[in-house]
Order: sequence, then structure tokens, then C-alpha cells
Amino acid sequence: MEVYLDNAATTKPAEEVVDVMVKSLKEMYGNPSSLHRKGVEVEREIKKVRKLVAKALGCNEKEVIFTSGGTEANNLAIRGLVKAHSRKGNHLITSKIEHKSVLSLLQQLEEEGFEVTYLDVDEKGFISLEKLEKAVKENTILVSVMHVNNEVGSVQPIKEITKIVRQKNPNTRIHIDGVQSFGKIKYFVKDLEIDSLSISAHKFHGPKGIGALYLRNSVRMIPLLVGGGQELELRAGTENVPGIFGLGEAVRLLLEEQDKKINEIKNLKKHLLRRLREKLEDIYIATEEDDQYAPHIINVSLKGVRSEIMLHSLESDGIYISSGSACSSKKRGYSHVLEAMGMRESHIDSAIRISLSHTNTVEEIDYAVDSIKRHLNSLRKIIRR
Repeated sequence: MEVYLDNAATTKPAEEVVDVMVKSLKEMYGNPSSLHRKGVEVEREIKKVRKLVAKALGCNEKEVIFTSGGTEANNLAIRGLVKAHSRKGNHLITSKIEHKSVLSLLQQLEEEGFEVTYLDVDEKGFISLEKLEKAVKENTILVSVMHVNNEVGSVQPIKEITKIVRQKNPNTRIHIDGVQSFGKIKYFVKDLEIDSLSISAHKFHGPKGIGALYLRNSVRMIPLLVGGGQELELRAGTENVPGIFGLGEAVRLLLEEQDKKINEIKNLKKHLLRRLREKLEDIYIATEEDDQYAPHIINVSLKGVRSEIMLHSLESDGIYISSGSACSSKKRGYSHVLEAMGMRESHIDSAIRISLSHTNTVEEIDYAVDSIKRHLNSLRKIIRR
């Protein structure tokens, strides 16, 4: 039995997505910028996808920019907004638990002379709204916060964050990393009153290498890539047509019975947490069941057994999980997220992340928990010798 429980790292592309992409490679191979029929028909289909993504986000189609994924979308938003508004100030705000695509860029901007405030989080993975309010200054030009944390699933209160920032400094731009929230939590960007938000197709059963950035139409941004003026003059380069079509199909599938799919994931999470507590001893669960946490991410520490050892032990049973963020788990060092949450070293060392999809089943969860229990008991006996 093969059980894939690393859906926060990436998801398996839906069959319909693969079919659409293969068809586009065979038939829709024209350049969207070409004036002949082959190019015009591709451009027409791209517009349809843009409208569909806009519908899912709750925005205008002219506010959707296709990118190569979440990392580029974050970089485009942050650097593009900072460059466009640098005359108004040089102060930026983020949290200590952001994705590396945000933190690494902000460190780079610090080297270029910008001042960055890194907000602490509490033991549950949430920023302090009071500290945020104190951090916003007259020269603050950008606040960048992730909606859902990719390691523990904490959901930041974006509406409250936006309200505080707007009241303190109406000129401050607000970017949200929505890579882990899109498709898992229902929201419209207009309701959040933000300036930009990033998404990535491979997090919701679409292809890798394609994503999108929502940019509010009244907000000025400097493009990172210049050239042919594709993507509304904000991101140059010939369009990734198969990727865009795959993204569109993934969004179409996402919108089909979205409430049902989200509830299925929530029920799987409840079942998983219950089974973990029933079957395992000496564990620490850093994820709660309530709506303050995303439905698909569970972080649990298995006392006495390093996460990498458990990961490979489970792999031998056909079970695939993660020891943290897939983008940085191959690098040495502890999780910066769990460290920022003040988690003790022994818990960080033994933390695993289980992340769910609506395609998972109760039977898979039961099989995985039984396997964790068996390997955990066996490994603890070996370690105690």
C-alpha cells in the first residue's frame, strides 16, 4: 500500500490536469503573441484561464499575473512593490516563520539598505497584533505575512492585520503568501483588503512551475523581468501555455464541490489527530483542530526518534511524510519555524509533518498511524539500549 501524506510539499497532479496539458502540447502549441490563428486561439484560452483564476480569487481578471510558481510570485510582489514605493520609506515588516522565498529576499533587501522588522510568534505560531501595530511606522512601505504556515498550519488573522496596518499607515502595501491557504480555506482577496497574494498550482493538484500573483489594480509595481510585455506588462517572457492550462484545470476542479473537499480534509485531520493520541505515547502535537489552523497540516513530535529516521522508516512501508518544509528540509539545521515558536530542541529534532489531501482516505490514515506506532516502538527500544 502506498500512502502519500506530504501534500503541503506538493500534490499529485489530477488526471484531468495531465490530460489538458498533454493536449495543449500536442495541439495548442502556438505562441500567444503571434497574430495568426494558432497564436490567437491560444491567447483566447489563456484569457479564459485568467478569468477562472480571478473568479476563484474574487478579483478582476486584469489583477491576475501568471508566474513560474509561488517563489517567483512572492519575489515579484515584494521586490516589485518595494522598488515602486521606496521613495516613501525603507522599512519592511514580516514574521520569523515565513517561507524561505520571503525571508531570503528580505535578507537580500537588508543588504541593499532596507530596514526589516521580523515579528516574533507565540508558541502556537501566531504573530502578536499589538507588536505589529507598534512595528508599523511612518516609513513602513510593506508588510508581508503568510496566510497559512507551511510547517504547522497556523492561520494568521489577515483581516485584523490589514485593519491595523491601514489605520496606522494607509500608504503601507500588504502582501500575503497564500500558497498554503488557496484551496484549503475559502476567502476572496477583496474581503481581505490586501494588495497582493501569491498562489502555486502544485499545491492543489496542478503542475509544478506555474503559479499566479493577485495584484490589486490600483497598486503600482515595478516588474522584475522586462522584455515582450507579456502578463499585463508586469512579467515578461513567452507564456508557459501547458502550465497555464494545467493551472486552469486544477482551479476548475478545485471549485467543484469545494466545501465538500475542505470538509473531507477536516474530517481526515480530526481522525488522524484522534488516532495519534490513541495509539502513540510521548508525543507532542503542535497543531490544533480548530479553525485557527489549516485543515491539511499536522505537526507532531515523536519523542526520542529523529524525524529523518522516522521518515525513512515509514518510506519502507510506502508511506511518505516530511520532516518540515520540502524547500529547505535537505539543508542542515533545525526548522526556523519551530525555533521561532520556542519549541524545545528535543521536540524540533523529532518533529514530522503530515499533510493531507481530499484524495486521502481513512484507511490510509489508519495504515500510516499503525506503521508509525510500530516503527516508533522499535526505534525507541534500539535507542534505549
